[in-house]
Amino acid sequence: MKFLFDSDTWQEIYGSIRKNKLRTFITILGVWWGIFLLVALLGGARGIENGFNRLFGNFATNSVFIWTQSTDTPFKGFQKGRRFRLTFNDIEVLKSEYKEEIKFLAPRSQTNNLIIKDFKSGNFRVSGDYPVLDKIQKKSLIYGRFINTNDILRKSKVCVISEDIYKQLFEKNVNPIGEYVKINNIGYQVVGVYEPPTTISFDGEAAYIPFTTFQKVYNRADKIDWMMITANEGVDINQMETDILLSLKNLHKVHPEDDRAFGSVNLGNEIGKVTGFLTGMQFLTWFVGIATLIAGVFAIGNILLITVKERTKEIGIRRAIGATPIEIRRQVVLESVFLTTVAGMLGIFFGALILYAIEKFFGQGDDAVLVNPTVNIPIILIAFSILIVLGTLIGMIPAFMATIIKPIEALREE
Repeated sequence: MKFLFDSDTWQEIYGSIRKNKLRTFITILGVWWGIFLLVALLGGARGIENGFNRLFGNFATNSVFIWTQSTDTPFKGFQKGRRFRLTFNDIEVLKSEYKEEIKFLAPRSQTNNLIIKDFKSGNFRVSGDYPVLDKIQKKSLIYGRFINTNDILRKSKVCVISEDIYKQLFEKNVNPIGEYVKINNIGYQVVGVYEPPTTISFDGEAAYIPFTTFQKVYNRADKIDWMMITANEGVDINQMETDILLSLKNLHKVHPEDDRAFGSVNLGNEIGKVTGFLTGMQFLTWFVGIATLIAGVFAIGNILLITVKERTKEIGIRRAIGATPIEIRRQVVLESVFLTTVAGMLGIFFGALILYAIEKFFGQGDDAVLVNPTVNIPIILIAFSILIVLGTLIGMIPAFMATIIKPIEALREE
């Protein structure tokens, strides 16, 4: 390793670069672009992934949402177009049949109603729910609490309102906990205020009341509007959705092949599609980045071959005065590694700079698509290591060409 600290070695490299400034610049540019592109694309892919993850926030992503529509096929004496509703019996059957697969099951009922506080009012969604909803989609509370088990058992007239409802109905900085609002002309005590999610939401700005209270007040008996089901870890969410829909068709005397009787959204399946897209994008990023790096490194090899050709006489003189083939090869390989290292460091620097700019100007706010577009240090080190290895290997080609030149022939070179 002594040659690395030899001033003559670096003077020769500097002299070679100085004599061919434009050629050296163009050579470095190719490698710089490759590593820059790799860093920028990987960071962009991570930013999109972070934005996607933020979109779903604390939502249990292995969930299925099911509701009823109208039948499309006559079955067991029932005509086409029959409408029906989900019931409590459906919930109990599903809990019993799929107790190993289901982690959470939340029946839900919803309507739109006028909510009044003194002389202020607004029309909002009112949702009857169980406390388990907070486990499927976590609520970020500003004041108070969410609905609890006692509220369900007592059929309490309490509500949890969104921040937007709070701002429309209450004076600024007033603590709403314990205050009353009227929903459908019935007084409800406010027990919580939640921050509206910046992530995906199926409720929008809503007021939540106990499910049992909702069923009683709105005379829903045993009918429910829809259900949210979250699977246990390791359960195939697609298979579970298929099995549950088949069970519900059997319960409601719907033809097994009727695909319009029930509506459903498989959140796990939709997320899987996006995740697959992100994985494919990352693979494409690596492929494009590495291919560009290889092209840039080959350019360095070609330039060094030209340099060796131009320095034939100089190499012949060095061989004639005692330079060994190893010293000649070492010199050429070191020049190749030096150029790739400089280009790689510049590419990483400017790649980080562009990611910082993207974060600064496009990664802020709730609607940002690219969120924290960064690249992990280990990935940078791997890419840089690949670059150095490629630079070393490609440098061996002109190094070999330099050592096969015979001194006597080199000295004759004009």
